[in-house]
Amino acid sequence: MFSGTGSKRSLTLVTTAAAAVVAALGLTGCSADASTAEPESKRFAYGGSSLKLTTHEVATELVAADRKDIKVTRWFDHAAGSERLIWSLKGDTLDIDAGCSGIAFCDAKFKVEVPRGLAVVRDGKTTDLPGAPSPRH
Repeated sequence: MFSGTGSKRSLTLVTTAAAAVVAALGLTGCSADASTAEPESKRFAYGGSSLKLTTHEVATELVAADRKDIKVTRWFDHAAGSERLIWSLKGDTLDIDAGCSGIAFCDAKFKVEVPRGLAVVRDGKTTDLPGAPSPRH
């Protein structure tokens, strides 16, 4: 007659504990702010005429600059969670991402400087940069 009571009680305890952890993290001021993070930069040699940029919806400033390589600057801050950081160039695709998983508090932003005249397709959409030709699909 009381066979399901123990599992319901366990589920309630787990749910209550999870809610308490989330509330405690919120009350302790766990937050992340990329604007206060120390920037990291990475450069990629690139000789192509067009570039596919995948940002995974992370705030990204794209700038045409007088340079021959691609420079990526990342600002990332996290207070909780497992971090996921990606910046790689494979062929003509630059993949950048920064985030957290789990009970997470993180913030990220990127700045991508590309050679003036390089055509860029950002997240599947043609991007107009001053001095850049239209990319061919």
